[in-house]
Amino acid sequence: MSEIVRLTLVSHAMTDAMAAGRFPTDEPLNAVGHRQADASVDLGVVEKAYCGPEKRARQTADLLGLQAQIDARLADLDTGRWRGGVLSGVTPADLVLWLTDPAQAPHGGETVVDLISRVRGWLDSLTSRRARLVAVTHPAVIRAAILVALDAPPKSFWRVDIAPVSRTVMHFRGHNWTLRSNL
Repeated sequence: MSEIVRLTLVSHAMTDAMAAGRFPTDEPLNAVGHRQADASVDLGVVEKAYCGPEKRARQTADLLGLQAQIDARLADLDTGRWRGGVLSGVTPADLVLWLTDPAQAPHGGETVVDLISRVRGWLDSLTSRRARLVAVTHPAVIRAAILVALDAPPKSFWRVDIAPVSRTVMHFRGHNWTLRSNL
């Protein structure tokens, strides 16, 4: 029988930046986020928990009752000089470039291709033993994990919508990740 890893990816709860359409900084959850994330969210059996290093991921993990280990590979997509700014403040040409070419980072931060590579490396590090894992992270990281599981091209990145406190379940069996569900 092959070893199975069950991984539940949880998107962090709502922040003021999300509500206002701003590029994130290391902001905390807002009042809505605190209501969204609590220990009543059923994550099933958890053998090990991880979270991104940002405050919003750590707070969500805490509110879910998880003793999560911080992993830098679960950090949000680095939007460089756009960090903290509003989407409408980006020049249309730069926005089109960013949204259509995953190898470009007009903001001076991380490319989508680099994010997918980082997340692929993290996923590969989880496959050595049977386990039930939870990771509280960011919509961008979860999108990247889904693309890895589906072997989808990086240009598909912006076509995956991840809601606050949604759960995406993936399994690793044998040699491949599979997408189980998105709640």
